[in-house]
Amino acid sequence: MEPAKNMLASRDPHEDFLRLFTHHEPGLRAFVHACLPRAADVDEVMQEISLVAWRKFSTLTEAAQFPRWACLIARYEILTFRRAHARDRLVLDEDIMEKLAEEGAEEMPVRHAQLAALDDCVAKLPRDRGELVLAAYAPEHSIKSLAGRMGRTEASLYQLLARIRQELLRCVERTLAQEAQTP
Repeated sequence: MEPAKNMLASRDPHEDFLRLFTHHEPGLRAFVHACLPRAADVDEVMQEISLVAWRKFSTLTEAAQFPRWACLIARYEILTFRRAHARDRLVLDEDIMEKLAEEGAEEMPVRHAQLAALDDCVAKLPRDRGELVLAAYAPEHSIKSLAGRMGRTEASLYQLLARIRQELLRCVERTLAQEAQTP
């Protein structure tokens, strides 16, 4: 497998694939999630996307094209998944899916920038607030258990998390606005 042009510094195509895939995985996952509402379905399709992309990586010619290339693979895998589960009640029409997929591909760079800004903003939070946010959204924790450990009521914890989310939203908006002004 020959390394694609403009790849990362590595001479190992396997390493190049892993670097590109892990770098773009959050945006790709958001793209898939826009088309498939259930998290379990998203996980299943993401696994298939990674396998297909791994097998076809030698066809990629430029690293800069990875997001669009991966979205094409994702669109095919989403359609394959949907056809296999066509008997489910909540399946969108294929024309609507195609439109969502096109919009998702166009929005992928924006989503990537938003996720990067969010990561930066979470890192700027005071340590206890940052840890709380990460714990509150981790699948292994519940609000009830976190509230109990903190000696708070669930309602007060929800209010605190709402204030932190608003703070993060303002930070992300400021960060993106600053990036848009930077040439």
